[in-house]
Amino acid sequence: MAPPARRTGRPRNAEVDRAILAATRSALVELGWSKLSLGDVAARAGVAKTTLYRRWAGKNELVVDAVAVTFDELELPDRGSLRADVEGVVLQFARLLERPETKTALMAVVSESTRDTGLRDRVRAAIVDRQKRLVLLGRERAQRRGELPPDAPGTEGAAAAGRAADLIFDTIAGAVVHRSLVSGEPVDAGWAGDFTALLLDGLTGARGGAPERGGATE
Repeated sequence: MAPPARRTGRPRNAEVDRAILAATRSALVELGWSKLSLGDVAARAGVAKTTLYRRWAGKNELVVDAVAVTFDELELPDRGSLRADVEGVVLQFARLLERPETKTALMAVVSESTRDTGLRDRVRAAIVDRQKRLVLLGRERAQRRGELPPDAPGTEGAAAAGRAADLIFDTIAGAVVHRSLVSGEPVDAGWAGDFTALLLDGLTGARGGAPERGGATE
């Protein structure tokens, strides 16, 4: 068997990548999607435009990656209970969406992806699928605590677990994005607690008024 082909050229510089992605978010806030150009990003980042083209095929890919790295900041520290874990990540996600660069970039790629299936696939792979790690971690942790039942064995159990993770992610992300970016209402501790109660207890099990807090912090 022939050895794998060796890559040529210099390896990518992580600091250059960070500067380009930060410049992309800054340009989006100031210029908007339609006026954003790779030339402008390159100038802001202090690199040649060819540096961008060696890394990204075009504006769509660049902007998605610029958004994706901001969502990589989301974490799920163990707060002692599933309820507190959910409240904490809801508040953390809302704070992230308050940043002008995150808000503008996310709205731009979502809008453009409705007309571009390739861009939609990249959004799903770079942002959605990547952030489902938090759901998987939260479910596994809750199962170890005995708060959730274990997954059924075999391929059917794995498939059911995957569907559950998708639904949990869609519910949390959809609610927070809608509340923050569409309705323009605050996502504070009270709302996060009420939302978490509805998510965990369901419509028939949700208690009236503010639920007990699980000790979540931002």
